Amino acid sequence: MSLRNTIRSVDLDTRRTFLSGMARSMFGVGAGATFGPGLIAGALNQAPQGPITGQDPKPIVLGNASAKHVIYLFMSGGMSHIDTLDPKPGQKTHGPKEAVATNVDGIQLGGYLPKTARHMDKCCIISSMTSTQGAHEQAQYLMRTSYEKRGTIQHPSTGAWCNRMAGRHNDTLPGHVIVGGGSDTPGAGFFPAEFQPVPIGNANDGLKNVARPRGISESRFRRRLELLQELDESFAAKHKQTSVSAYSKAYEEAVKVMRSSDLVAFDLNEETEAMKQAYGTGSFGSGCLMARRLVEHGVRYVEVMSGGWDTHAENFERLEDLTPQIDQGLSALLADLDARGLLQDTLVVLASEFGRTPDIDEDNGRNHYPKAFSTLLAGGGVRGGQRFGRTDKEGREPDSEPTTIPDLNATIAYACGIPTDHKLYSPSGRPFQVADKGMAITEIF
Repeated sequence: MSLRNTIRSVDLDTRRTFLSGMARSMFGVGAGATFGPGLIAGALNQAPQGPITGQDPKPIVLGNASAKHVIYLFMSGGMSHIDTLDPKPGQKTHGPKEAVATNVDGIQLGGYLPKTARHMDKCCIISSMTSTQGAHEQAQYLMRTSYEKRGTIQHPSTGAWCNRMAGRHNDTLPGHVIVGGGSDTPGAGFFPAEFQPVPIGNANDGLKNVARPRGISESRFRRRLELLQELDESFAAKHKQTSVSAYSKAYEEAVKVMRSSDLVAFDLNEETEAMKQAYGTGSFGSGCLMARRLVEHGVRYVEVMSGGWDTHAENFERLEDLTPQIDQGLSALLADLDARGLLQDTLVVLASEFGRTPDIDEDNGRNHYPKAFSTLLAGGGVRGGQRFGRTDKEGREPDSEPTTIPDLNATIAYACGIPTDHKLYSPSGRPFQVADKGMAITEIF
């Protein structure tokens, strides 16, 4: 029996092992490395969804879309709302750092964000965020998906919804990229694996493993792709399931990216030293700069992660270390997008899974506090220079316009023109919507 027929005759688990190894050794470049383990793993392990009876639904975008792109900046660990976006000067909960005036009368920010304060005219702060999830894993899952974490299902993230419903702008680049993390965050969920985000560990390193190594010519590379396709043909014909189709799709997408003329979007060396310094050369500033480059090249949804915000002890000392790169990166991103005419089409979101306690503990820290926190939005049709909702005088709970996490995600979807009442179905046949039962905050646009 030939090698090809031998492979075709074995079970799926054996084929998975063989083909994954073959992709690394035979191609000379790993599709799994190009797209990160999530995409290939999703293709290999996706739950069977029955025969393929037709194409995926065509993108559905309403006429009111004000944002073509989303840049989602996530402060992982729980950012203190009182020290950043919702200061309480004169109150015992405020902390030692004085609040700073912004370029909008009547709106102040925490003293750790003086550069961002100069761009308040571009921003809307939702001060009345509230949640019931006070543990990191569950709260971050809710923030990303709008659904509570369950052991029986993986829900798609808001980024996956945006790409599934609105489609890509650039067919040769990923529709969803996460910079500075992403391997352990919700992604495609029960959607096809092609909607899994591509993780970039460090923006300064760019997208790795996207060039053929020396000794692998284009013709040799094409022949190896053809061999893989031949090996898959009879198996795919016999097993018409989305998991099998997604496996082949993952490799097609990887090769498409490798050959894209827009790969330059991932290369920060194309930027001037002055621009790099403007954003800051730390991981967050570099991530924001890459995010701008990616939306310039048509990537719809970009996330940039910043960790270390779980400040149970020495909250204020930790903020002195954490906030400067956030302040510099965010302010540079807003100014740069605005100068390039991109801000009007790009929704920038700064978020965290919850806030931190108004009361300061014996370790000079603040603890988990989902009852009240804040989120910042800018661009993408959002009217700048405003606060939506507010908390009481000590920042303990919303006292107007309480806003849930699904409400926030519905607002992101609304900006992207995605109908929030449109249902897509899980493999078990259950209907789901982009933001569960969330209601978009249309007043801020």
